[in-house]
Amino acid sequence: MTMAYGEWLKDQREHAGLTQQQLAETAIMSRTHIAHIEAGRRWPSQDDAKRLDRALNTGNVLASFLPDRNARPVADHFEAAKQFEQQASVIREFALALVPGILQTEAYARAVLSVRFPPLRPEERDQAVATRLKRSGILADPVTPVVWALLDETVLHRPVGGPIVMAEQLIHMADLADAGRIRVHVLPFSLGAHPLFPSMVTLMWFEDQPPVAYVEGLHTGTVHDSPALVDRFQATYDLALSDALPLKESLALLRATAKGYGHHAD
Repeated sequence: MTMAYGEWLKDQREHAGLTQQQLAETAIMSRTHIAHIEAGRRWPSQDDAKRLDRALNTGNVLASFLPDRNARPVADHFEAAKQFEQQASVIREFALALVPGILQTEAYARAVLSVRFPPLRPEERDQAVATRLKRSGILADPVTPVVWALLDETVLHRPVGGPIVMAEQLIHMADLADAGRIRVHVLPFSLGAHPLFPSMVTLMWFEDQPPVAYVEGLHTGTVHDSPALVDRFQATYDLALSDALPLKESLALLRATAKGYGHHAD
């Protein structure tokens, strides 16, 4: 439905003889935001939709047929969120059981994808691993996006792929943090329950677009861009982060746990 909405907007813009930039200036929006709407990656706010209707003389069609913005099912449970991830200037992850995708090593990603149901064929698994590793390419830039990873301590102690794979994975995250590329904070077992306990959450901010939140469950994922709901996710994240171990202590825990896996492997 998102793509159909964007395609209709594009058709109306072209019918009016306007470029994206001209429409952006008339509707008082950014050209990039309009490009994302037309490509099916974003939806306009109610106010933006009304301004687009006025700019294109389309009555109240764009405002009236604006899809439900409070819950957007993600095709293949991550495809839409992946597009946002590549555009984000700030990413804050919370992981309950597994290392966030953009921080996974090849061996860890392969182990995760090997237990997927229904099972993947070997060539499909290889492609899925390659796709996941390609996502981590956003970390090649030394500054953007700013990435914070808030990890439940469960993530450190679940031996995905075995001790050697886990040791490598934890050291990888610690090295990224030591280099100043990411921040990692651990919510320790001693904390007990915490506000983010129910599910994993990814918060994303952009240079010229409103922020979004992505929440994932089993075989499902939902992107939220309702300002009130995103604010609530952000506040919940901040509350949990306030109870997490400081960066230095979190990195010490990562390296100590990695060392323990190394001894176990020996």
